[in-house]
Amino acid sequence: MRRFAETCEAVGSISSKKEKVRLVSEYLKSLPLDDAARAAVFFCGRAFPRCAETVLAAGGAMIWEVVTHLADATPGGMDAVYRKHGDLGAMAEEMLASAAITATLSLADVASAFQKLAATRLPAAKRGVLQELLGRADALTAKYIIKIMTGDLRIGLKESLVEEAIAHAFDQPPDSVRRANMLTGDIAAALRMAAAGTLADARLRLFQPISFMLASPVESAAEALAQFPQGALIEDKYDGIRAQVHKSDGVVRMFSRTLDEIVEFFELMEPLSALPGDFVLDGEVVAWRDGRALPFTELQQRLGRKQPELWLPLEIPVSFVAFDLLYADGEPQLDRPLAERRVLLQNLLARAEAPAVQLAQAVSSDSPVTLATAFSAALARGNEGVMIKDPASLYLPGRRGRWWLKWKQPLAALDVVVTAVEYGHGKRHGVLSDFTFAVRGEDGLVNIGKAFTGLTDEEIRRLTQYFLEHTILDQGFRRTVEPNIVIEVAFNNIQQSTRHDSGYALRFPRIVRLRPDKSVEEIDTVERVRELYEKQSGAGPRPAKQ
Repeated sequence: MRRFAETCEAVGSISSKKEKVRLVSEYLKSLPLDDAARAAVFFCGRAFPRCAETVLAAGGAMIWEVVTHLADATPGGMDAVYRKHGDLGAMAEEMLASAAITATLSLADVASAFQKLAATRLPAAKRGVLQELLGRADALTAKYIIKIMTGDLRIGLKESLVEEAIAHAFDQPPDSVRRANMLTGDIAAALRMAAAGTLADARLRLFQPISFMLASPVESAAEALAQFPQGALIEDKYDGIRAQVHKSDGVVRMFSRTLDEIVEFFELMEPLSALPGDFVLDGEVVAWRDGRALPFTELQQRLGRKQPELWLPLEIPVSFVAFDLLYADGEPQLDRPLAERRVLLQNLLARAEAPAVQLAQAVSSDSPVTLATAFSAALARGNEGVMIKDPASLYLPGRRGRWWLKWKQPLAALDVVVTAVEYGHGKRHGVLSDFTFAVRGEDGLVNIGKAFTGLTDEEIRRLTQYFLEHTILDQGFRRTVEPNIVIEVAFNNIQQSTRHDSGYALRFPRIVRLRPDKSVEEIDTVERVRELYEKQSGAGPRPAKQ
């Protein structure tokens, strides 16, 4: 494990992707096959393969507590070191640097400890497992054990580079390694296939979700159709939850974009199970009533409920809108053109129980006029905009290219004031880059969200100095600041929330620009927020609970 950590240090010290791949490749080649498989998973910043339904359930607070104990440190000392690095692993390395520990941990030892951590339920017992693991690690090894646990090595090593390193190590085509990893969800399995020369045997597995194909944004009909001179398929872009449905032998499971299982929409299982054959569908779960999709804020109320009340399907009904077919009756469909996949999908859904399960309607367009008309019609139906797809496109999991495009309604925006700031992570660990912001309420400012993207490094550096000089309350990692800095934030929509004292939260907020031209008295009000919320939610009254 020490050699793994040293390799990570070397990889993180260089910028050349080619050199990163070479270092990882040489390290993997030097290991026995089982250790190379473990290292491949760890290089991706994971304790377990992506396909594994296993979690460590050991968060930052537990890591902090164990490192504090092993280093015999004070909370204040830990705070200062963390703020210096902005990374738990780097903090642990510095705090444990003086400990006289000989590196004895193997890759197998660490993998075994991770399995034990995942299997241990009681927090006290988990802390004991983690303390035993880190107690056997020298400072550098502890650094990378913690980085794996927190899911980010921060050495500039994307999973695609690990795939390329495996290809180099075993003299295999990089695209074949990438495809095997995508289909299996297990880079360790892809490495074993590469070593055995059996990458062509990789198959899409039912109930093993794969990455979703993604779309690139455009801002006009002309820009979109410039990509597709032969014409495009146009679908409404729904504001719901992207979902991948797997069905076999009457069993149905649904997965999110993060490849986690979705369990909240139990009423969809029966109509999906009733469809013929085995299949994998790509689509969107949307709140649906009276023949149209409802705003995401409606659907939001159903999320996170592992044991939902029986009345929820009546109050907030949902629909699965399918727009692609990835697998059908024993055969992957990824390499068929979209136009062919849609024909197969249409046949599959011919007897679907509408509106619980329905086909996303598509129209053809070969002119900016017809596309603009379709865009306006989608907005009139309460949807976000349109998807514009190449009829000849293959399904490319995890890829965001120009085969699928998305044209969305311009974002709403509010003028707000910054009320609190936090130190960032990674390259922004030494600056105050995470801004909590507020609007004006009846009795003063009320918080409504937090954003950390949109400003330049120079703006953040300058604002950090300002906030340090205008702090009301220093909480170490977080500071309450004088409410003087007005910013404009854009967002997708608004949802009700008990997290903020305004009673609302902005969905996907991002900073558009600083507004030094505006005073705090000119920022938007909670009444304006309420107006925007009611406007987006104006889909008629809900039915009474039964």
